[in-house]
Amino acid sequence: MSTSTAVPSAPTVSKARVAFVGAGPGDPGLLTVRAREYLAAADVVVLDEPDETGWLTGLVREGAHVVEAGPTSATSRRSPAARAKALVREATALKDPEALVVRVMSGDPAAFTTLSQEALACRAAGVLFEIVPGVSAAWSVPTYAGVPLTSAESGEVHVIDAADSRTDWTTSVADDVTVVLLGAPEQLRKALGGLRRAGRDPQTPVCLTEHGTTVAQQTLVTVLDGAEESLADHTSRFGVVVVGRGVDLRDELSWFETKPLFGWNVLVPRTKDQATEMTTRIASHGGTSQVVPTISVEPPRTPQQMDRAIRGLVTGRYEWVGFTSVNAVRAVREKFTELGLDARAFAGLKVAAVGGVTADALRQWGIEPDLIPTTEQSARGLLADWPEYDEVLDPINRVFLPRADIATDTLVAGLLDMGWEVDDVTAYRTVRASPPPAPVRDAIKGGLFDAVCFTSSSTVRNLVGIAGKPHPNTVVACIGPATAKTAEEHGLRVDVVASEPRATVLVEALAAHAAEYALAARHAGEPVRPSQRRTSGRRGAARARA
Repeated sequence: MSTSTAVPSAPTVSKARVAFVGAGPGDPGLLTVRAREYLAAADVVVLDEPDETGWLTGLVREGAHVVEAGPTSATSRRSPAARAKALVREATALKDPEALVVRVMSGDPAAFTTLSQEALACRAAGVLFEIVPGVSAAWSVPTYAGVPLTSAESGEVHVIDAADSRTDWTTSVADDVTVVLLGAPEQLRKALGGLRRAGRDPQTPVCLTEHGTTVAQQTLVTVLDGAEESLADHTSRFGVVVVGRGVDLRDELSWFETKPLFGWNVLVPRTKDQATEMTTRIASHGGTSQVVPTISVEPPRTPQQMDRAIRGLVTGRYEWVGFTSVNAVRAVREKFTELGLDARAFAGLKVAAVGGVTADALRQWGIEPDLIPTTEQSARGLLADWPEYDEVLDPINRVFLPRADIATDTLVAGLLDMGWEVDDVTAYRTVRASPPPAPVRDAIKGGLFDAVCFTSSSTVRNLVGIAGKPHPNTVVACIGPATAKTAEEHGLRVDVVASEPRATVLVEALAAHAAEYALAARHAGEPVRPSQRRTSGRRGAARARA
């Protein structure tokens, strides 16, 4: 007698396909390459909860529709049936057979999610789907907390859903077993109680972590006997708990929460297109940042002067072109595009750049600078390396300087002294930006920012003008002596001055200061973040450093 196994029929082709995508534990940097590709291609993105942190920004294309998985009620939003219904509705509503609905799930979709219910609902409705694995919180959060899950003495790991009432805790009481619990705080409390009552050593170290892998991460270390009480004090916070020997290694292996700017909120008064390098570097040191534009870059009021200079550049009027900012490079490049020109028009010209950032902007245009200051990256540094005019060696004695309307005369005067003729052309205007929203202004004046990074004297003047002076507790970091002097003239105490005028060097100097600051704070028994201190507390930390 033979038996046969029923094979599920293939679903019919739907109007759209669904991709279940693992979003990882919280840090957008842990998204897989495939996850980023699918998010970028998505027509609809379905989330469990609203994107309150804005982590989707830059990952989802403009025009994509972002919706929540379920009705507006909090209860139904958590219902697997409601989520499945919402997902199928979004998929079947699209008419394009190439349309893509991305269902974002935390961690890995196949672990501790409603994947099975939602995927089966898709199959029943004839919706094609695929699954993109993600980084699971069960493995990544302990790693970010500095807790290894296995070792030579502990090679077995039990990952348990704290909400599962059927768990047999007696299988996890051995001293060489590491237990990872996932769930809501109340569920975790019950699970820890069950593990303790089942016979696990009450002195077993326990690690409780909230907001794992993000800059808001906080970790509490205790023992099993006191873990339930610790969770009771944090009723809405912790989501990953590790029980086992590996917790004892946290002091030596903690790498994430010990970054110098971990938890710091840094104010960056720059335009958003100029701030990327700084914000990326701040994030690498564990900090968050908020960009507040203090200036707006606009075209010159009359374009004729710029037009004549560009025509002169093409016809051979100049020997040198000197760029003193990224904005100047951008302005000339835009004018070139407007006139139908490209970088080939610079053939035969010598090009100077005031610093590395400006040089990089030129290289992105396909132009390799002939002159970059070898010492100070400023107008003075550029003059120090600029060759004097030699009527024998230089067939043309004229320099084109496309600059801001508020640029200083230092460079022009120096070039004239060296025998050069200078066309000092207004390539763009800088005007004060509009004031930031009231909550940002209140945060600046109320000391909610741990530090502010000033990259020029104008950013100091403009920030104070549009938002007010930063709170005395806020660490003030300046890119150079001139900027520091301006900050002091506005009544600010300068804590950090970069050794060279580069944005990345400024952030590194701030990070070094933060590390010293935290050490002094710990010795004084004070909070390590300036925003959490009273003014008196900060002064005490300053005395301790001295």
